[in-house]
Amino acid sequence: MRHRIAVVGSGPAGLTFARVLHRHGHPVTVLERDPAPDARPPGGTLDLHEGLGQLALDKAGLRAEFEVLSRPEGQAMRILDTDGTVLRDWQPRPDDRANPEIDRGQLRDLLLGPLDIQWGQGVTEVVPGARDGVRVHFADGRQETFDLVVGADGAWSRVRPAVSSVTPHYTGVTSVETSLDDVDIRHPDLARLIGDGSVAVYGVNRSLVAQRNSGGHVKVYTKFRAPLEWHTNLDLADVEAVRSSLLALFDGWAAPVLDLLRHGTAFVHRPFYVLPVSHTWTHVPGVTLLGDAAHLMPPLGVGANLAMLEGAELAESIATGPEDLDEAVRAFEVQMWARAGRWAKITTAGLERLVSPDPAEALALFDQVQPS
Repeated sequence: MRHRIAVVGSGPAGLTFARVLHRHGHPVTVLERDPAPDARPPGGTLDLHEGLGQLALDKAGLRAEFEVLSRPEGQAMRILDTDGTVLRDWQPRPDDRANPEIDRGQLRDLLLGPLDIQWGQGVTEVVPGARDGVRVHFADGRQETFDLVVGADGAWSRVRPAVSSVTPHYTGVTSVETSLDDVDIRHPDLARLIGDGSVAVYGVNRSLVAQRNSGGHVKVYTKFRAPLEWHTNLDLADVEAVRSSLLALFDGWAAPVLDLLRHGTAFVHRPFYVLPVSHTWTHVPGVTLLGDAAHLMPPLGVGANLAMLEGAELAESIATGPEDLDEAVRAFEVQMWARAGRWAKITTAGLERLVSPDPAEALALFDQVQPS
């Protein structure tokens, strides 16, 4: 018997789940609210960990293609003091593939492959318990029924309410992101400052990280502690007003660091929300969650990796596990909750140290986790 399975969301979790099921010859419906794969900017670069994201790609049969696209040199990390002094300058070995970088857009296209995505399908509600399965309600008023609906639709998941009443809460840390294009040609001094990977600067309750993507594109992330409504008197659509506000916030930092903000283009506001560290739910037949929908945590390089591995593992459980679909999902959830809970504790503590009253905390954390 072929189960009717839908996954909501075409991010790394949903696509990995669908791709592994596809590899096992099992049909799956991917429901995505965006009208096309390029409807929104795909975001920055991801470091895929050997035992997490890379393992998921192994299960999808995509490791070789990933190695062609990935950038091992992107693992490089330089840390500066706020006055521009270089405190750390870590370079990976030529054979180091522990956490190579790949652009999110490249990863998305790699995972999409032969999958048939139903674009422009905004899900508004998922209702379990119907006699003929789990009912999915769409923004256009339609309904469809499935044996299993997997919520891989991120922080503000429309699937989550079917299993949990918990909603994300603000961490007290917010981020404003900008970017630079053609950095090697247009801003060679900044290109040298960033190097092949990332440069980070940590101050009192704030930080700035610039991260190289492919094609000379650089993402710049400021992080700082502030009330959620810190921007009440600031028009976030006014690029120059946001730039001035950030330059004031980082006043006194080294000029080359501030140049990363001076030359940035549009600015995007991203407050950090999380779910409770040990978020679980009473199992609901026919519905489960993956990734941020299940365990939203601070963005410290783990979330997408966990989400991909979860998608691969759930797909394998369905394709090769017990014939009882509900039994396979239950077993997966128990495994997911235990691992995600451990990582949520680690990333929550990590955020406290990376955006800290004592900048030395960030440097100590780097020394603790970075290979020698």
